[in-house]
Amino acid sequence: MTNTIPSLIIAIDGFSSSGKSSFAKILASLLKYVYIDSGAMYRAVTLFALREKIMIDELVDEKMLRDKLTNLKIHFRLNNRNGLHEMYLMDKNVEMEIRGIEVSQNVSIISKIPFVRKKMVSMQRKMGTKKSIVMDGRDIGTVVFPNADIKLFMTADPLIRAERRFKELKEKGIKTTLDEVETNIRERDFIDQNRNESPLRKADDAIVLDNSYMTIDDQVKWFNKILMERFNFSVL
Repeated sequence: MTNTIPSLIIAIDGFSSSGKSSFAKILASLLKYVYIDSGAMYRAVTLFALREKIMIDELVDEKMLRDKLTNLKIHFRLNNRNGLHEMYLMDKNVEMEIRGIEVSQNVSIISKIPFVRKKMVSMQRKMGTKKSIVMDGRDIGTVVFPNADIKLFMTADPLIRAERRFKELKEKGIKTTLDEVETNIRERDFIDQNRNESPLRKADDAIVLDNSYMTIDDQVKWFNKILMERFNFSVL
């Protein structure tokens, strides 16, 4: 077994609230990789559209959004206190705001707009030029990095995903109900799988991880077996 950490691109796709981000952050920490939350990028654009009244009652002024997207500043910045890369919109930390229910209810509408996806995919590919990254989202293994070294597709029972998301929002002080969260998740599943632009689907060579009844430790051990089999390397 080698002690040298290989330089890889790990692409994690899957359904909303399937634990992609939590899992990806842990893998990035264990591997000492950069973690990129691609969904946060679409959430930041959504937040911007809502703030600027480009999006009102689920209707988007696409001409205005296209014009403003050219000068839109979104980037990740390392938070030295928690070791995480957090989202900044126009040089302001919006990590909390982009996780709110209003953004969650509208992000699927923004993320299916072709020119928005083209812009985000271009930015994401630039982030992966040096490898050693873990990126999660909806089309990372199919569109952004079709040649990723490891592709995972994460899923879990919709109700379990809703319960996880509800707990996360509650801990952050964001008021909502379990019914609202479950409805939002099911709606996002439908939109993500049926949009014309980069629909959510499992890459042919992706490995499915159904974590409905798995702890994070279970998932890490599961992934470690993949590292051992493919690269003779262990993170445990």
